[in-house]
Amino acid sequence: MKKNIFNVIVPPKYHGYRIDKFLQSQINELSRTRLQALIHDSQVTLNNIIINNTSKKIKGKDQIKINFPPPKETLIKPNKIPLDILYDDDDIIIINKFPGVVVHPGMGNYEKTIVNGLLYKYRENLSSIGGKLRPGIVHRIDKDTSGVIVVAKNDNAHISLSQQFSNHTIKRVYEALVWGSLKPQNGKIREKISRSIKNRQLMAVRKEKGKMAITNYKTIKVFQNLNLPKISLIECQLETGRTHQIRVHMNFKGNPIVGDKSYGKSKKKFKKVDIKIENKINNFNRQALHAKSLGFLHPKTKEEVFFEARRPEDFDTLIKSLKKASI
Repeated sequence: MKKNIFNVIVPPKYHGYRIDKFLQSQINELSRTRLQALIHDSQVTLNNIIINNTSKKIKGKDQIKINFPPPKETLIKPNKIPLDILYDDDDIIIINKFPGVVVHPGMGNYEKTIVNGLLYKYRENLSSIGGKLRPGIVHRIDKDTSGVIVVAKNDNAHISLSQQFSNHTIKRVYEALVWGSLKPQNGKIREKISRSIKNRQLMAVRKEKGKMAITNYKTIKVFQNLNLPKISLIECQLETGRTHQIRVHMNFKGNPIVGDKSYGKSKKKFKKVDIKIENKINNFNRQALHAKSLGFLHPKTKEEVFFEARRPEDFDTLIKSLKKASI
């Protein structure tokens, strides 16, 4: 297997920094603990000399190299999982993720994830930065959210993409169906998000604590008639990428996503609407959220690339039903 090596020349402003802190500022995807482990394992050189001291001070114009060894053998087995591949080259893979599919192993699911499918199809041609459970995985979307994700085939591509995500230069657009009509219909939500005090498995807007999250939204269509509660089709463009960001922000606005079991409303009883429409809305068994498009600079060519994923059938069918039922 070809070695994956990260090279960097220290900018003058980082003169005097600890090497582990400097590397963390350059590779946000990796924790400081992981970077320190690479240093202890003799995988980092400073001016072509192997170092094992994580607190080593660096100087401007120093040259640092990191070798990312291939992932160790694990219990994660290749599995023939259906993958909707939109694009594939020597550096990246673009996938339209099906709803209901988990991106990487965990929580008792080690066989039916995107990673299992990637290992079956691409074998060793995936980046190692994500470790043994997440080879190639740069980012993820929730299990019940559909849409476009990018996977890295090598560590250089992984680092480039991670830096773009960290710098918030990745262009991400989502489609969602939400209850009600947003006020204003187009706008920007700037609210900090952190772990919920009531339920640590969920996130919440917490003004006194948390990381700033920014969601730009616009209303595409409001579906309504006299017997049907308003439902809006919206697009959201993210400036940040916090956990459950759109779901939390829409709930905060009072317009939770249709079908969202964690942040949304319970099933609604309509007045005189066609029972088929009522069932389609109430039986939509996941959050109606779709990662529509992804734009970024290609890790190798540095040219801007853009990918769009079609809606899954259940999402598209629900929109068509709402159009038919609305005024």
